[in-house]
Amino acid sequence: MNRNFKRCLITGITGSGGSYLAEHILKKDNNIKIFGLYRSEGYKGLLKKISKKRLFFYRIDLKNFFKLKKIVKKIRPDVIFHIASNADVRASFDNPIELTNNNNLITVNLLESVRQLKQDPVIIICSTSEVYGAVTKKEIPIDENQRIAPVNPYAVSKAFQDLLSQVYFKSFNLKIIITRMFSYTNARRNNLFQTAFANQIVKIEKGKAKELKHGNLKSIRTFVDIEDAMEAYWLASKKGKIGEIYNIGGNKIISVQQFLKELIKLAKCKIKYTVDKKLLRPQDVTLQIPNVSKFNKDTGWEPKITFQDSVKKLLDECRKKYN
Repeated sequence: MNRNFKRCLITGITGSGGSYLAEHILKKDNNIKIFGLYRSEGYKGLLKKISKKRLFFYRIDLKNFFKLKKIVKKIRPDVIFHIASNADVRASFDNPIELTNNNNLITVNLLESVRQLKQDPVIIICSTSEVYGAVTKKEIPIDENQRIAPVNPYAVSKAFQDLLSQVYFKSFNLKIIITRMFSYTNARRNNLFQTAFANQIVKIEKGKAKELKHGNLKSIRTFVDIEDAMEAYWLASKKGKIGEIYNIGGNKIISVQQFLKELIKLAKCKIKYTVDKKLLRPQDVTLQIPNVSKFNKDTGWEPKITFQDSVKKLLDECRKKYN
């Protein structure tokens, strides 16, 4: 199976993940047109430099159902990547009402628009490993049958998106594929701990900060490079089985502390680091190791970029961004 698409819709295109995904798809397919929905400017300027002929932008708050339905009707996408969400785990403890209202409503609005319009696109719901919550050592590696047990408000909102999408597949026959992405590098998203570390190292190198602040360093994760993550989304749409849920994650198992030490090795000066209690979460997910064999089997995807190269890429991109 290798589906062909002409009209791709990306929600949250000017955000960190959405902008990387748009770039990646433009490289992979020379004929596809990409229609992006966005609320804030974000990385729109960067994307406009890449393509003026194949990228089209619609400014919209996805909570506005009637406006969204009108735009989806006009675009008639044959593939949709639903990547828009407020994804700040730490902030979700501070503003749970705002964050869950946003993430829940934008998803039901999108799926209901497609259903009411009787359109037939492949829809990739970009979920997250956060939905699994705090698993035990016995439950490692986590497969797609692991129960959903979120431990923070953000993860609850993603569990809602995930479960609602399963209903729209089973009850309304929408062509939905759910991806649950584990940790990946993303230099454009400042609230990821790995990016926060890299940004702080750059500031210390520039003499703008004295020490690096961090939260819990004991969490064990796997990591995948942003390019490999975006290729995974693309392959999910091209080759994934409709109605399936797929774990996506890297094969490098490492603690947050080891990740920090790898970044520090690449720093241009000595880096001191200290815990900041404000960065500690009331509850944390400390063990996230996925079984990705189902996704590998169905799509042929495997990470290509080594962990060391990925860490270097992240730091270099944060330096470039700072400059």
